[in-house]
Amino acid sequence: MTPDTLLRWHRQLIAEKWTFARKSPGRPRVSPEVTEPVVKLARENPTAGFDRLQGLLANLGRKQADNTIKNILAGRGIEPAPRRGKRTNWKEFLRAHWETLAATDFFTAEVWTANGLITYFVLFMMEVSTRRVRIAGITTQPDAQFMTNLARELTNCEDGFLHGKSHLLMDRDAKFTVDFRTLLKGSNVEPVRLPPRSPNLNAHAERFVRSIKEECLNRLILFGEPMLRRAVSNFVKHYHTERNHPGLANRIIDPDDSVGRIDSEIVCRERLGGLLKDYHRHAA
Repeated sequence: MTPDTLLRWHRQLIAEKWTFARKSPGRPRVSPEVTEPVVKLARENPTAGFDRLQGLLANLGRKQADNTIKNILAGRGIEPAPRRGKRTNWKEFLRAHWETLAATDFFTAEVWTANGLITYFVLFMMEVSTRRVRIAGITTQPDAQFMTNLARELTNCEDGFLHGKSHLLMDRDAKFTVDFRTLLKGSNVEPVRLPPRSPNLNAHAERFVRSIKEECLNRLILFGEPMLRRAVSNFVKHYHTERNHPGLANRIIDPDDSVGRIDSEIVCRERLGGLLKDYHRHAA
């Protein structure tokens, strides 16, 4: 038996936990051949309403109901005219708020406990311009009280992660409750709820989730909450002080004095039993 065998069995058990009976199929998806021309015309003609878009499509030999056009645009997060033409585009918004912009998201980890396989929810915050991350909380019950307490901690005027930030990007997960968002607004942090199915609008946070999953959590079988916390803590330290980031010109977020040295012995530093490694020059 090899470690890969154990990990494969572990992944199969997790997959079985989240496998549910399929429901009867609903309305079939609209094909890309239909959606792409609608989206292209809507973006290039920000003042065109549904009826005008319907006419433009008819000129191209494509007959579409105005309700279909409405649903396609809503699914892509494109607002109807005339609001569409008056909105600041995403690139302009990011450029204007880059230094005070934060992002947040949840990721999950499956942990073996005395009660079986339990799902833990991990909430993290990211300073987008620097990619610095803080783990805000780890729980099996991310309820309203949990989120309210975190909002107060994160906006604390002394050491709150969101102190001095102007906007917080988040998806439309119901765990980001009304009370949570209200407390943020009370501290001058505007919650920006992203359109449905738009992970690219929170790409930096999504990339952190992929990194911690692929490089750490998916390669471990976690037994108990303390092991999960240890794994997450070690990865965050590695992420900040040892890992190079292509999105930051391949730099380390918080490098120590050993980075760039050429005058001493090369040593390997390991975390989590060698799962995470980095190489540096030993201090003289």
